[in-house]
Amino acid sequence: MQIVIVTGLSGAGKSTALRALEDIEFYCVDNIPVPLVTQMVDHLAHEGDRDKLAIAIDARQRRNLSAWHPSLQKLRGAGHRLEVMFLDASDEVLLRRFSETRRRHPLSGDDLLDGVRRDRELMAELRHGSAVVDTSNLNMHQLKAIIQDRYGGTGKIAVTIVSFGFKHGLPLDFNLVFDVRFLPNPYFEPALTHLDGRDPQVAKFVFGTEGMELVRQVESLLRFALPQFQQEGKLYVTICVGCTGGRHRSVAVVEELRRRIGNDWDILVRHRDVERGE
Repeated sequence: MQIVIVTGLSGAGKSTALRALEDIEFYCVDNIPVPLVTQMVDHLAHEGDRDKLAIAIDARQRRNLSAWHPSLQKLRGAGHRLEVMFLDASDEVLLRRFSETRRRHPLSGDDLLDGVRRDRELMAELRHGSAVVDTSNLNMHQLKAIIQDRYGGTGKIAVTIVSFGFKHGLPLDFNLVFDVRFLPNPYFEPALTHLDGRDPQVAKFVFGTEGMELVRQVESLLRFALPQFQQEGKLYVTICVGCTGGRHRSVAVVEELRRRIGNDWDILVRHRDVERGE
C-alpha cells in the first residue's frame, strides 16, 4: 500500500491535509492509537480493495508516541511505500489561528502559548526524518494543491517562481533569492517604461547583454538544486527573482526560467509587484 502519515503541530493544517488526500482517493483515518496502526494496515491490505491510506497522528497520543518508530519499521518491513509528512508553522501563526477559530489547543490549559510549546517539544522526535511542510505562509488552498500534486499528480516537487521589487520588500517565504538589479533597466527607455517583462520588446532589451548568461547560470543551478531539495523530502520550493520595482527585469527573467524548466518541473509563476511599477 501507499501510506502517508500526516503528523505535526496542532493548528498547522492536518485536517486540511487529510481532506486533500481524501479527495484523491486515500482512505483516511484520524488519530488511531499508534500501537494499533500496524494491525489496521494488515487488515486493510488483507482485504485488498484499498491501496492508498492516510493516517493522522498528533500530540493527543502523547502516551503512545514511544511506539512510533517501531510501528514505522514494521510497516516498511512489510513492503509498504511509506512517507511521513510533518506540518509545521511558527508559534505566532499557530497562536493567531487558534485565536481566530476560538478552538482550544489540545495541550493547553489557561496558557495557549504553553500548549503550543509543549506540542512542539512532544512532536520534535516525529519531525526528524519527515518531509516537513511549513504552512506559516500557506492558505488552505495552497496546502491542498501542494499535497495533491505530491501524492496524486506527478510526484515532483512543486516549484513557485516569484518576481518582486526590492523596494517593496522581500517575499515572506523563499528558498532561493536572485538579485537581477545589475541588468540594464527598461524603465529608463521611453519606449519600454510603460510595458512589463512579459512583453517581447522588454525581454529582448533585458537579455541583450549579460541577461541571457544570468538565466543560463540560474537554470544550471536549479537543475542541480531542485533534485536535491526533492531528495531531502521537501514538497515545494519557492524561488524569488528581484529587481528594483518588480515590473521589468525580474518578470522577464522569471518568464524565461519558466520556459526553460517548465517541462521538467511543476512550475507556478507569480509576479507579485508587476502592477506597482518601478
